[in-house]
Amino acid sequence: MYRYKKQFQKALVEWFHREKRDLPWRHTTDPYKIWVSEVMLQQTRVDTVIPYYENFLEKFPTAEALANADEAFLLKQWEGLGYYSRARNLQAGVREVVENYGGIVPNTREEILTLKGVGPYTAGAILSIAYGVPEHAVDGNVMRVLSRVLMIDEDIAIPKTKKTFERAVMELIDHDDPSGFNQGLMELGATVCTPTSPSCLLCPVRDYCTAFHEGDPEKLPIKTKKAKAKKVPYDVFIVEDMEGRILMEQRPEKGLLANMWQFPMVEVQKGVITESEVAKTYQFELAGKEHLMPLKHVFTHLVWQMDGYVLRAGQLGTLPERAKWFTLEEVETLALPVSMQKFLAQYRIERQKL
Repeated sequence: MYRYKKQFQKALVEWFHREKRDLPWRHTTDPYKIWVSEVMLQQTRVDTVIPYYENFLEKFPTAEALANADEAFLLKQWEGLGYYSRARNLQAGVREVVENYGGIVPNTREEILTLKGVGPYTAGAILSIAYGVPEHAVDGNVMRVLSRVLMIDEDIAIPKTKKTFERAVMELIDHDDPSGFNQGLMELGATVCTPTSPSCLLCPVRDYCTAFHEGDPEKLPIKTKKAKAKKVPYDVFIVEDMEGRILMEQRPEKGLLANMWQFPMVEVQKGVITESEVAKTYQFELAGKEHLMPLKHVFTHLVWQMDGYVLRAGQLGTLPERAKWFTLEEVETLALPVSMQKFLAQYRIERQKL
């Protein structure tokens, strides 16, 4: 196929500029805004990202604005997108840009890869889209397209396989329009060369696709199955005191959902009365309990199987560190994980029935 490189480039780039979806981050070449979009699009659907992206840039229109933002306010804007470490890493990287590069995102792979949270894909996307530098930007869509076009049968679940695709992109990339080329590969994978039932007859590069001519493109890419996610059962408690305040605790500064607020939750274990554990830990007299709802929340390698309850607290004692009573209105200003937002929404519905 490499001997048809120029024809492949032309077909792909012209198709992209003609058929690309109208997305807000495609109306700018500002490297900061491209960076924001690429971070948000990691493991998140395009339709979900659009309103978050627009709101985010309204709140943080420049690198300086994000660098100087309060983390709690930042996480509140990110609320619902999940994978909150992305937001923290983005802010940390942007702060490095402001402190070390005068607010200008660097335009070389060597420099940009030193920034917090920036990996090879994000670096390549920013460099090619914002600066027009012919650099590889290999994501899942790109690997799927090129595995079929070039008949690459290496397992894409193995990290080192990505190097094969990075080399392929650097061999094929259009030096006159690296942005259109890289975005074209991504767009093709997202809209035409899909995981199942690819629309080969609509593909602008099918003439150069080995898998199409072999007759079974769905066999590629090769990807081994991930190990099953660990399931952990939790009871989650919305604790209300006599004044109608809600008990909240802030998660640890590091780790999963760091620094976000949640309702008290206890891992369910044989022989443990979880509501008694909560009352003991947060030093209140248990005055009542009612079931709220079950909920399952899936992380990449972990599943929380949760059951929600409402507890009524009588006499109060001293709270442990990182726990606090809030009014319902104050709770809604906190950065809450998606699962806690769902429990809160159901709690409000139940309270409106009273």
